Amino acid sequence: MGKKSTRSTSTPFSDALRVGEGFTLSDVDPRATPAFDGDKADGKDALADADEEMDELQERLYAHGQSGGTHKVLLLIQGLDTAGKGGIMRHVVGAVDPQGTEITAFKSPTQEELDHPFLWRIRKALPGAGMIGVFDRSHYEDVLIVRVDELVEPAVWARRYTTINDFEKSLVEDDTTVIKVMLHLSHEEQGERLAERLERPDKFWKYNPGDVDTREKWDDYMEAYQAVMDKTSTEHAPWFVVPADRKWYARLAVQQLLREHLHAFDLGWPPADFDIAKEKKRLAKTAR
Repeated sequence: MGKKSTRSTSTPFSDALRVGEGFTLSDVDPRATPAFDGDKADGKDALADADEEMDELQERLYAHGQSGGTHKVLLLIQGLDTAGKGGIMRHVVGAVDPQGTEITAFKSPTQEELDHPFLWRIRKALPGAGMIGVFDRSHYEDVLIVRVDELVEPAVWARRYTTINDFEKSLVEDDTTVIKVMLHLSHEEQGERLAERLERPDKFWKYNPGDVDTREKWDDYMEAYQAVMDKTSTEHAPWFVVPADRKWYARLAVQQLLREHLHAFDLGWPPADFDIAKEKKRLAKTAR
């Protein structure tokens, strides 16, 4: 497997970034690099160094799924506009075999989806055995944007925290490892990234005037995210808050969170379900 970066600390990313009791989002420095001592160049090297190990870990998971195993992973990425979700999809998820991954980007719900309970569209996108399912936004939109924009009554979204916890507990009981990541961006950095999209023709397509509407509600969103951490970071499905002002660090951190969780499965290669010696003889007879 790939070599370990010499600039990583002895603290696992899962420990350094986990949301625990008494967590306060405003105390997290969006420019910090927990569990990593290096600079941008070191971070990019570390990301590349782990590619080989990531590829093998993901292939082992997929192989077990094809051989009757039940393990699967749900990687959930939340963050405000410009937080770097797209970069995670390209540089982290895109580095492993697409055959074993499924990415679902949750946009504004369709009328059909609105006609069902809020978890209906989520359940349809859950990963199968051996797969890594990745959610670009998720069911947490139903206690974030729904809350901030007052799309439903407070009593409705308030009940959803318990519904979400019960739902995620059922996933874990079904051998799904749930990795919930919030990309934590500073107000200043978001402003700079939006400004860049207005200056560069190759970025115009990324700009959405609605992003400024969301930015004007920054404090409300921070309050909503704090509530999410308080109410849904559980023992079976904890949250991980990744400082995201440094794009290179956010990508490395998410990669390492995924690596650590895959490594914890401790999966070998599935044994052959056929007579190896017999198949070698059969194959040899086909030689010309």
